[in-house]
Amino acid sequence: CACVPTQGAMMDNRFATALVIACVLSLISTIYMAASIGTDFWYEYHTLSPAENVSEAGRSIWEEFVSKDADEKTYTDALFRCNGTVGLWRRCITVPKNSHWYSPPENDMTTNCISFSLSDQFVEKYIEPGNHNSGTDLNRTYLWRLQFLLPFVSIGLMCFGALIGLCACACRSLYPAIATGVLHFLAGLCTLGLVGCYVAGIELLHRKLPLPEDVRGEFGWSFCLACVSAPLQFMAAALFIWAARTNRKEFTLLKAYRVA
Repeated sequence: CACVPTQGAMMDNRFATALVIACVLSLISTIYMAASIGTDFWYEYHTLSPAENVSEAGRSIWEEFVSKDADEKTYTDALFRCNGTVGLWRRCITVPKNSHWYSPPENDMTTNCISFSLSDQFVEKYIEPGNHNSGTDLNRTYLWRLQFLLPFVSIGLMCFGALIGLCACACRSLYPAIATGVLHFLAGLCTLGLVGCYVAGIELLHRKLPLPEDVRGEFGWSFCLACVSAPLQFMAAALFIWAARTNRKEFTLLKAYRVA
């Protein structure tokens, strides 16, 4: 935003201010999206006594949780019992540092995480989680895949918009800012779609696997960052498009006045 494009005459301060604000909003929304993608607190489970739950089952919970063969029901049950958190790329549970069956429950807890592999992101979801013979649940399958793909599409659109903005600076023209605004608008739609897909996926999962009575689930701060990012993208898009169109209209009127 250091270089403010002009079009024949000096740009009105209103347009320069709008472009600066739009750039700041775009930068903040990009940071929020990157932070939400890279963190593991999209959804959190809180249980009353995770240490006791783990000590009853011994190390089997952790071994099943990290196993490559762990299905959706296996790791979801572990999330319920062990204060689990879920991100777009990883799932985590909180367990005692020493969780052997012969050890008493500890107050010293540690959080261990396991990443979703690329194949996990595209694996089919079943009508009855954990039962491969129950058939494919198409709704949950495609919601899961979309929540993986949409954030990257959103960030890609914003980065491409930023590149066009730099070209606009180099060309000292506001016309490309319209394209930047449109790309930010599309990025906002992708982020909004991501949020919707994630909420729908969680709700459908909990219909299949209801939360136990002593477990409470809630959306985490990573999810909130994505929710905040969407309106920031829409506001940036509106400012880019407004500045470009209004400045273009005023420049056309000024040119017509000079000709006359």
